[in-house]
Amino acid sequence: MRKTRSLALAVATTTLLAACATPPATGPMSFFITSVGSGKGADFGGLAGADAHCQKLATAAGAGGRTWRAYLSVPGTFPSATAPGVASINARDRIGAGPWFNAKGSLIARDVAHLHNGNLISKDTALDEKGGVVKGRGDTPNEHDVLTGSRADGTAFAPQTDTTCKAWTSSTEGSAIVGHHDRIGPLPENWATSWNFSHQSAGCSQEALVRTGGSGRLYCFASN
Repeated sequence: MRKTRSLALAVATTTLLAACATPPATGPMSFFITSVGSGKGADFGGLAGADAHCQKLATAAGAGGRTWRAYLSVPGTFPSATAPGVASINARDRIGAGPWFNAKGSLIARDVAHLHNGNLISKDTALDEKGGVVKGRGDTPNEHDVLTGSRADGTAFAPQTDTTCKAWTSSTEGSAIVGHHDRIGPLPENWATSWNFSHQSAGCSQEALVRTGGSGRLYCFASN
């Protein structure tokens, strides 16, 4: 009898822990694609400006009580004779631990590992902060390019490699890595179906981003 009770208690404890570890199927908005860009191409005034853009849109949508971060990376710099090196900033390290839900409460990813391997991002789920669907490949205009400056695992590129339009401060020189929120491209290759690492933009201006297949949008995540 004692062994039976101990076994039952162990099973109940395991079940409770599993339930606590499993995120709910729905939740308050903690992820969105921005409904608008900066208006200046990839120039957001740096990471702080990009975060502020996410925070402003989230606040307007009634979700300003959380801390919002733009999913953007920035390569570091090598040390020189006159200046110390600067460490890279990885998008995956800026956005909290999850889970994340879209504007309609649907689960996007359980945690950082799930976000970068097996997430539920698609055209139907990667909504803007108002709950609207973002136009993708096959729509007019196509706006499936979302700025990330990141590799597939959410990390920055090698130091002093400009994949971020000069750390998100340029609307002229440079280019930026983008992902496809609809997971669709002209070829059935991994890069074409990647949400965060598809290709480089044609440039950093608004016109160049539009010409590539985007409009200067960002992914925003609640970090708390």
